[in-house]
Amino acid sequence: MLAAVLGAAVGLCAGVPLRAAATRYAVPPGEPWRTCLPTPYGRCPRHGERRVGPPPLSVEAVAAALGAVLGAWAPGRWLPLLVWLALFGTVLGFVDAAVKRLPDALTLPLFLGTAVLVPLTDRDPAVWLRCALAAGGLGLLFLLLHLLAPVGRGDAKLAPALGAALGLAGWRAVYGGLFYMWLVAGLWAVTLLVLRRADRRSELAFGPAMLLGTLAALLAAAHR
Repeated sequence: MLAAVLGAAVGLCAGVPLRAAATRYAVPPGEPWRTCLPTPYGRCPRHGERRVGPPPLSVEAVAAALGAVLGAWAPGRWLPLLVWLALFGTVLGFVDAAVKRLPDALTLPLFLGTAVLVPLTDRDPAVWLRCALAAGGLGLLFLLLHLLAPVGRGDAKLAPALGAALGLAGWRAVYGGLFYMWLVAGLWAVTLLVLRRADRRSELAFGPAMLLGTLAALLAAAHR
């Protein structure tokens, strides 16, 4: 219980810079990054009374919830990698939900950091090979989906980092991660249809489902 409370407190504090990052990168393609420093209520002196970035307190609430979950359930040796994924994942999720894009400025450092943290998390070369194969496999799968189905190019660039993290927990976690990704995406799509916030032709962001599915599979694998 104490670990969950501490995790939530750390996540809440991290929500301030994460909101600034989400606001900075949540711009349509071709537009320059923003230079705002918004308050938790989405106000920025440069924009007067107009709100910019994610809804008020939303980033902070998500960061606190993730911190609580990781504090309560994440294994100690996996914690640095999971925190890394949670930090970038929070920003990527809000950016993708807002403008339907996953910028290289976020997906590339996420992948590089994951590539560094995986060997530090598990020193078994066999695990490294599995992570590399899982990263390549998910990257290739989502690249094919990008070419053949309505899946974004950013999703294909995000997939290798998630595949490497899932590979750390074994092939069962990789398959489970894919299942959870599509499950979360399907439930979200049905919810939007029921609430009439979208129709069958609406473009939906798949990045948040990929990130949440990965987290669910990793936490499930950690407690098997």
